[in-house]
Amino acid sequence: MKIKQFLAAFFVIFTINQSFSQEKKFKIHTVAFYNFENLFDTINDPITYDEEYTPSNGWTHGNYKKKLENLSRVIIELGTDENPTNSPVVIGACEIENRRVLEDLVKMPKIVDKGYKIVHFDSPDKRGIDVALLYQEKYFTPTSYINVPLYIYENGEKNNKKEKEEITEETDDNVEVDSKTKRIYTRDQLLVTGYLEGEEISFIVNHWPSRSGGEKKSSPNREAAGALNRKIIDSLYKINPNAKIITMGDLNDDPTNKSVKKGIKAIGKKEDLKAFDMYNPMEKMHKQGIGTLGYRDSWNIFDQMIVSEPLVRKDYTTWTYWKAQVFKKPYLIQNEGRWKGYPKRNSNGVPGFSDHLPVYLYLIKQVN
Repeated sequence: MKIKQFLAAFFVIFTINQSFSQEKKFKIHTVAFYNFENLFDTINDPITYDEEYTPSNGWTHGNYKKKLENLSRVIIELGTDENPTNSPVVIGACEIENRRVLEDLVKMPKIVDKGYKIVHFDSPDKRGIDVALLYQEKYFTPTSYINVPLYIYENGEKNNKKEKEEITEETDDNVEVDSKTKRIYTRDQLLVTGYLEGEEISFIVNHWPSRSGGEKKSSPNREAAGALNRKIIDSLYKINPNAKIITMGDLNDDPTNKSVKKGIKAIGKKEDLKAFDMYNPMEKMHKQGIGTLGYRDSWNIFDQMIVSEPLVRKDYTTWTYWKAQVFKKPYLIQNEGRWKGYPKRNSNGVPGFSDHLPVYLYLIKQVN
């Protein structure tokens, strides 16, 4: 047994028996996205709404450390069913208060030896939550990164009767509107381009506006986010028609919603892909009832990973998309109380994991 464990840890290459000939050997890397659900430190920031996560409101240093331990446990296990030798080489993340909490996270004992580095910008979100990218510098080298702001505004029109009667979804991610400009401040979209073991890949990390006020009423905000995301994608395609792009995030919409289908122009079937298209493997999962968060006894798959057409081509001499999955381990699910059966969130001052399940995909490359 020890010899087998040694060999598994030593060799990066592996054989994919499920889909390919046994004679072909492949390298594999995992890319993941995880909504960290209110990863706040204990320090009260006077310019953001973080009072809930302060010692005076029960968010102690011990709770903060437990939250970091929980997240590091998930990170070290993500994707290890098919890639047992390593955790994700790239992780998109959201609901992060600042860079400091990420610096604390990557130093946690379970993942410190992975050498995760950070790409992070402060966004204008009024709760002070941001998106970020973690990467193992042994495998991925960023060459450029930029935060792209999303400009959306309250239209000032009165809601019609149907909109007034719409059920408002529970969320702590409420819309904040500037009283003078009417701008709705939300998260930027983070674009990071770099080399994954010598091959250029771009990652876009998203956390789109919430459904605060109701799905239909708030939909235009996410449609604008989808349009911005597509604009970023098209700019990358313009530079390189064979650009390899992974856009990922908590979109606060399902794969079949307008923001994704028309905004990003994401396609759910590989056989329908053409040049410059984007493939969304989460659409099939959504139709199968698979989700990443629960609400009113149903599941949504707001957390998505969408890849560019060049990544889906069957050219295994370069990094190629293999498959995507939702990470749903029993310890991530609440087994009692109000949220029984849903992801184990922070509750009553007790740190959980997240109210979202993480998602991940595999990239493979033939080595013989």
